[in-house]
Amino acid sequence: VSDAPGCSMIALLHTGAAKFPQNLLPRARQAVCSLLPAGVLKGYGSIVSRKLASHGFGASMAAMSSFPPQRYHYFLVLDFEATCDKPQIHPQEIIEFPILKLNGRTMEIESTFHMYVQPVVHPQLTPFCTELTGIIQGMVDGQPSLQQVLERVDEWMAKEGLLDPSVKSIFVTCGDWDLKVMLPGQCQYLGLPVADYFKQWINLKKAYSFAMGSWPKNGLLDMNKGLNLQHIGRPHSGIGE
Repeated sequence: VSDAPGCSMIALLHTGAAKFPQNLLPRARQAVCSLLPAGVLKGYGSIVSRKLASHGFGASMAAMSSFPPQRYHYFLVLDFEATCDKPQIHPQEIIEFPILKLNGRTMEIESTFHMYVQPVVHPQLTPFCTELTGIIQGMVDGQPSLQQVLERVDEWMAKEGLLDPSVKSIFVTCGDWDLKVMLPGQCQYLGLPVADYFKQWINLKKAYSFAMGSWPKNGLLDMNKGLNLQHIGRPHSGIGE
């Protein structure tokens, strides 16, 4: 999770004109503008320069000055892991619930919410699930239910000031599955309400496709490759990816 916004969103700005066909540059600028919050291009030039240098970007800060003011103060990067098997089990249940609160001005992680969740329909994790996600049975046994975790998410959102109407934040996911399929589907199965803040999000795949002109079939791995970024973290680990 932590690598996706900090690298992918900034990279859309800074990969450089040589990386984009000329006919895609306006679309790339527009796509990135839709992601970055108000004031993101002002007052943090040295910070971004150091971050870009650490990731191998030779970007010009002058290129940023042409972008208009943006929309969000915080990006809430989310990546569920869920029960799974081959063939797929039904219903799937969320077993890892991570959120990174990313400051839109500094691109720094300000806070982390992370909990494992006890599955109730299929309480025993399959060997396939453990191999894929790295989550073992002992990590979910005795953990809170999804209802309890959602209550703690709401408490965390309030503590972080994210429920303040003047604070503009939005979830960021690599695909629509997490918040369009997984969470509402499980909540419907369990008879739980879905908070309004989970009902809108930025799909990085769509932003990448709009900017780069190709759909990342393999998700984050394709986006990293397309932007010449090195993947950091364990694939299919919610907090690690």
